[in-house]
Amino acid sequence: MSLVRLNIKGISYSQTQNGAYALILNEVDGDRKLPIVIGAFEAQSIAIALEKEIRPPRPLTHDLFKNFADRFDIVVKQVIIHKLVDGVFYSSLICERDKIEEIIDARTSDAIALALRFQAPIFTYKNILDKAGIYLKVNPKKDDEDQDSILVDDLVAEEIENAVIEQEGFKDKSLDELEKLLEEAVKNEDYEKAAKIRDEISKR
Repeated sequence: MSLVRLNIKGISYSQTQNGAYALILNEVDGDRKLPIVIGAFEAQSIAIALEKEIRPPRPLTHDLFKNFADRFDIVVKQVIIHKLVDGVFYSSLICERDKIEEIIDARTSDAIALALRFQAPIFTYKNILDKAGIYLKVNPKKDDEDQDSILVDDLVAEEIENAVIEQEGFKDKSLDELEKLLEEAVKNEDYEKAAKIRDEISKR
């Protein structure tokens, strides 16, 4: 399977999920965007890494990981978003120490926060982008003018929100089906998915 390189386009606040944000990744050699729901802490960590002027007085968790890795000569070479199941993205950190490569499982939001700190490239597989990638219908000129802004405007946020709902596949489910899915997610200890289902039930 061929890998597609991504860069970070911006962050959108979720109107339907309290305290959630959508991280928008853009394919480097194309126009598709990949929206990924992340928590407020991870959104803040990514935003701080993107804004070079902001320096927190004490290291955040991802900064601590970077300091720890530097001390022990561990380098994150790249991040690969390798799987999408029920709207949840799964990622791997490709690390290297003493010329030995290791693959470490990570939440996508954490993986991207670390990729920024290590200046490591972010990739996904073409089939994931084919499945979850979207084309934004906003004015392309305006899109280019806003390159310096991390937070996207309301029109883009609304499109991203709709795309995320489509990704998760909850839109066409009945309330009964959602309740069963919620029960199953809790049983499997998939709390991230359970939270999304709960938010969809609340919206109804």
